[in-house]
Amino acid sequence: MSQENTLIEKAVDHLVQALVEKGLRKTPERFAILREIYTLGGHLDAEDLFMHMKKQNYRVSRATVYNTLELLVEVDLVKKQQFGNNITLFEKSLGFKQHDHLICTKCGQVQEFCDPRIQQTKSMVEEFIDFKITHHSLNLYGLCKNCK
Repeated sequence: MSQENTLIEKAVDHLVQALVEKGLRKTPERFAILREIYTLGGHLDAEDLFMHMKKQNYRVSRATVYNTLELLVEVDLVKKQQFGNNITLFEKSLGFKQHDHLICTKCGQVQEFCDPRIQQTKSMVEEFIDFKITHHSLNLYGLCKNCK
């Protein structure tokens, strides 16, 4: 089994457990939306995801996509991000190291990056201020190489 398929199956297992704990139904639409997010990767907006699923002949309503995205955020399978353009984007989060974003203010491109020095800074801040950091979000805005 590929690493991607293993991650998808872990995400499915996590969703099953969360649905049982919350007393919610295990609908095929919820699992289809989860699988599409984990297969597509990157940053997706709800409308693009809905249109993609329609093109793939999934029978899923717009409301189901939006509601399922909120559920997936609630159970930590998806992260919700806003990068200053009033569009909410979603990305898979299970099994991913903390990463940060570079956002082009001209074309809207979002690029991910990871710098271990940020983790070192977080650790120093935790120790200095006696504060347990559970997560962070770092978004840097500017112009990408194509727009500058």
